[in-house]
Amino acid sequence: MKKVVLIACVFFGFTTYIYAQEISKNAIGLRLGDANGVGASISYQRAIMESNRLEFNFGWSNSDNNDGIKFIGLYEWVWNIDGGFNWYAGPGAGFATYTFEDYYGHDHKDGFVILTGTVGIEYSFDFPLLLSLDVRPELGFGANAYNNNDLDFDLGLGVRYQF
Repeated sequence: MKKVVLIACVFFGFTTYIYAQEISKNAIGLRLGDANGVGASISYQRAIMESNRLEFNFGWSNSDNNDGIKFIGLYEWVWNIDGGFNWYAGPGAGFATYTFEDYYGHDHKDGFVILTGTVGIEYSFDFPLLLSLDVRPELGFGANAYNNNDLDFDLGLGVRYQF
């Protein structure tokens, strides 16, 4: 019986050691993606436990026919694949406001709430650089049916400084 308990303890300790990883306490940078017309966003990640973190993204656009801002907050679980290579997933929410011009030259304003999630992979280099690639499905709920009451799949590339 003592051998079984000892083997179980060693096995449990070994498996927790294998799945433990270091995620950086803070990371800040850019996330370059579609974002339903917003494009690039400032991205900040904050570790809250050994393998969990919060991510906040603030994006804006200022083009000829589309001006807007967008804020997204995510809770992410991070799992180590090998060395500095991780994958992550989690739910999130946010909001956005847009002013856009339709085909006929009429201006429209819209504000909406976003339900989202993320699934991605990342690589943490030996120096303080973190590269990531993720997909973020976003479901918008707004008053204006022109642009934002739909499902959007936002693919993004993240480049962040870790500290």
